[in-house]
Amino acid sequence: MDHFTVVTDRLAQTQAFYERLGLQVGARPDFGIGGVWLYAGEQAVLHVVEVQHMPALRRGALDHMAFHGDDIVATLEMLKREGVAYRLLRLPRPWSTWQVFFEDPNGAEVEIDFDAAQKVPPHLKDGSVAQSSAS
Repeated sequence: MDHFTVVTDRLAQTQAFYERLGLQVGARPDFGIGGVWLYAGEQAVLHVVEVQHMPALRRGALDHMAFHGDDIVATLEMLKREGVAYRLLRLPRPWSTWQVFFEDPNGAEVEIDFDAAQKVPPHLKDGSVAQSSAS
């Protein structure tokens, strides 16, 4: 596995979203179009390509992208703070790995897996987001 590519018409928002998840912007060739490469350590794992308008027909059948995470509580607190709905699941034993699923600003599904030994406080187990009551 080398990388995933996300197409966006909201580059700054998409970059900030993945930086909050712990990826860092790094070196990227000059393709003559906007975008960023986001790194996990030394590896550019996510290529973000800027477009003026999102394509009506999307390419491929990628279901989701997955990463390993270090701190499940910090990640869930950030998602709550940012108003990002998520699903929290646990793999069956003997794995018991925590899995967090949510969408990025472009509708791409992201999964982050965390060590089974981590503890999740009850208030973070519900990943629903409060709806605003604006009229």
